[in-house]
Amino acid sequence: MSLFNALKTRNVGKIDRLIRSLPTLIVVYLHFTGAISGGVSVFLGVLALMLLLTSLTGTCSIYYFLGLSTCPRKKPKGFE
Repeated sequence: MSLFNALKTRNVGKIDRLIRSLPTLIVVYLHFTGAISGGVSVFLGVLALMLLLTSLTGTCSIYYFLGLSTCPRKKPKGFE
């Protein structure tokens, strides 16, 4: 199991990607309205950025190493 394989394996489904992108929008909104600032803003911003990157790429290295996937399974050819 290499990190390269973890980064190229799509294992985050559409619903999971949507759920991961919502906290990013919330953190951005809270930051620009002044509800959070300082260290809390930086900490939540880093977490939100990580979630956004996994959402955009469709890959999650933690899912890979745990053997998880939220992508729908593809039917083998001949079984349509």
